[in-house]
Amino acid sequence: MADKSAVERGKDVKVPISPSIPSGNDTAWVDVSSILRRASDDIQSDELINGENFNLFAAMSALEIMDPKMDSGIVSTYYSVDEAIDNGAAPIPLSFDRTTDTQCVIDIMDHLLSCEATWHKGGSLAQTVFSCIYLLRPERTSSHALLHSFCRVVRTTCNAVVSTVSDVRTNEEEDLFVMAYGLQLKADGDEKCLSMLNAVEETLARQLKACKALSSKRRVLEDIEPLQGNLDFEEGFCRAVLCRLRFRKHFYHVLTCMRRPQGKGLEVAKKHILSCLSELDSMLKSEEFLRHTYACGISEDGLEDKTTASGRQPIGFDSTLNSRSAAPTPPRAIKLLSWKRAVNYFQKLLHDLEIICSNSLDPVFESALRFVVDFQKFEPDLVARAHIQHLLVQDGKLYGCEPIFSVICKAALLPEGAKNHELQKNETVVQLGQLVINLLRVLCTNTAWQRRKLGKILQDWRIIYVQLELAFRKEFGEITSTSTDQNMCLKICKHILIWVEEQTYSVALRFLVLGFELELYATSEYCMVYWYIYVILIKLTEKTHLRMMLSNESTGRRKSKKKRDIVNDMGKDYQIPPTVLLLQCYIYVAEGLMMMLASLRNENKLFLCVGPFNTEQERFMQQFELLQKAFVPDHASYFSYRETISNARFSTLSMHNCFKDAQKIAKGLHGNFANDPDRMVELRRIEQVAEHNAVALNLVCRLGTLEPSLKISFEFVHHPHFAVASVKRS
Repeated sequence: MADKSAVERGKDVKVPISPSIPSGNDTAWVDVSSILRRASDDIQSDELINGENFNLFAAMSALEIMDPKMDSGIVSTYYSVDEAIDNGAAPIPLSFDRTTDTQCVIDIMDHLLSCEATWHKGGSLAQTVFSCIYLLRPERTSSHALLHSFCRVVRTTCNAVVSTVSDVRTNEEEDLFVMAYGLQLKADGDEKCLSMLNAVEETLARQLKACKALSSKRRVLEDIEPLQGNLDFEEGFCRAVLCRLRFRKHFYHVLTCMRRPQGKGLEVAKKHILSCLSELDSMLKSEEFLRHTYACGISEDGLEDKTTASGRQPIGFDSTLNSRSAAPTPPRAIKLLSWKRAVNYFQKLLHDLEIICSNSLDPVFESALRFVVDFQKFEPDLVARAHIQHLLVQDGKLYGCEPIFSVICKAALLPEGAKNHELQKNETVVQLGQLVINLLRVLCTNTAWQRRKLGKILQDWRIIYVQLELAFRKEFGEITSTSTDQNMCLKICKHILIWVEEQTYSVALRFLVLGFELELYATSEYCMVYWYIYVILIKLTEKTHLRMMLSNESTGRRKSKKKRDIVNDMGKDYQIPPTVLLLQCYIYVAEGLMMMLASLRNENKLFLCVGPFNTEQERFMQQFELLQKAFVPDHASYFSYRETISNARFSTLSMHNCFKDAQKIAKGLHGNFANDPDRMVELRRIEQVAEHNAVALNLVCRLGTLEPSLKISFEFVHHPHFAVASVKRS
């Protein structure tokens, strides 16, 4: 509010009624300029004059007309596309000099690549790709075969990407991505874009062949008109244009092949991906030629932010042009990726798509789940994540071919015949199938979105378990046929219930470890996080082991043996499955870290949860609220956590054994996972974490109380989810 004296002095001023605005029955317009001038003399910074009905939130949310940051129309260079064309912003031909015309087309190609990469990274379609005036008026380029064919394939490619992202609904992460703002993503004749492109490519290939023949003084077999007027540059320009056209052609093939049902186009897509990568390398090689040809005097430092290989500004673009025609278009201009960064982006995208194409399409839930989790380690962008989701779930089936109930039966280690059981028509079982599909889709989203969704669906998994239990009891009670049917139904119920519990704990574990990747935990919270991971891992290991034991029982391998043979063979026949042993490794590491951190808190008063705003119990609830609401696991609470760590001391010998036991098990599993490179890498990481933590623990135990000069920290140098203690002298 303004100083009262300023307002009081303003009241003494005689206010004239404004003659320019007619008064109403209950109102009269007056000129208050003199009051405001008087008040402004005394008003201080951050003070405000306002009426009784003033609402600060409404004022902050209002659009300010003529403000460049708020009013989308004020920043436009042209009022319409037609005005831009009339002012010569997008000429056809680009130049009457054919060499300059070719140079300008290459610049447009490069700038469009930067625009497309920026769009893929979250920019607005209207401010990136469709800032190109030639794309907004496709009929104008028909007389220019090269530009026309290129613009056609760019628009068709954008439409294919939007279609894929919209179909799998990953656009929820990036709402701007699929917004077309009323722009024309499809135009008449776009379906012929490849035939147009092939015709232009064939002509260019003949032109390149002809100029090579001339340079080697060989006889030219046919009379071919050159691409441009300067024969000294002909070969360089032909190569530069060809690699850009061919990249576009192969990239479009990649997108269309990967959309084929049941992954039938993946092998062909891989071949096109290799061709795309080859053409991108050729584009990078053409940079030096284009830069020296233009000789535009740009320094090496200035080229880093340029959106073309030549370093020149392209013609035919205006990022503000759609601000007036498309109301939701963000008013502020965005910074485009440089041409080099755009090429790097597409190289990364193609490598990610190549990984998707290498999927074995094995319709096993665990394999699909692991493939997605491993794929996320490469930090794929939205387009790649959309394609992996499209591959995984098609028509409500895994890879478009395996019904979800069949997938669940395999995952629960049920006999082959179980997948045809009438139980699959049960409403609750159908809901479980939808929950499985939803889980696969969630795992395909970005890390932050994924963690948020995983926390929310935990309750769904707990609820479906209860609903399945009730439904199975009802189903089992209504069976009136033979005992064989009863046994099969009971077996299906038992296996699926255990599997659902296992998946619930698996989702909870994924939710917790993603917090490390997103850096959501403070070091002072590591102790409680590893405690929660520890209790979740115990439950997960228990359910995984139980599922596998039930499967071994159902094989009936011992039925043919005599009773005394069974007793003798029980000990030597059964071995703990490698998957369970790997989980046991994680348990030991989590327990060791939890107890080490607890001992540091108890004995050295380090990494305590203290602060002016939150108590440790409040932090516990903030971090694990979604797990607590879902009762995952049962009876896990802040008080049980405090009880576990309250007596932790370095003198406890079990802490030494935790890391050593983890190391021992990890080494013993090498033979089991010798043919699985990813698991071997994971085992080596676990060994390194266990080894380094064991050394740090021994050092701290020998020292007893840490000296002031010694500093201990926890870093994720060997594993993304398990920290390594580092003791250093400051």
